[in-house]
Amino acid sequence: MRKHLATLAIVAAAASLVSAPIEAARPSGEERLAKLIEGRSAGVPKDCIFTPGNRNLTIIDKTAIVYKQGDRVWVNRTAYPEDIDENDILVIRRFSPTNLCRQDMITLADRTTGMFTGAIFLTDFVPYEKAS
Repeated sequence: MRKHLATLAIVAAAASLVSAPIEAARPSGEERLAKLIEGRSAGVPKDCIFTPGNRNLTIIDKTAIVYKQGDRVWVNRTAYPEDIDENDILVIRRFSPTNLCRQDMITLADRTTGMFTGAIFLTDFVPYEKAS
């Protein structure tokens, strides 16, 4: 019995040592967003942006929803950015077939189960462009 407990203690200690550097190595959502908009300056916010498809739409965990459009990066921090989870799928009900607007309804679904996990309320979209 003691041998099993000693082995279990060693395995638990080793697991904590292995997982700690992985956690520390992963950048926060704010750090990922800062890297994405590095060297760019913010432009005039807009209510709607032209998004003919969602393939350039990215979720940055607990931070923002980002849409890449050529050299421009649109950032929407949402009303409650802490609700944004990279493990969720955005289900978007648009009022326009080609635009994403702040009044569009967005719900979240768990990527694994498909169950409803919350709602996202968009704010203004801020464009970030490289200085010419």
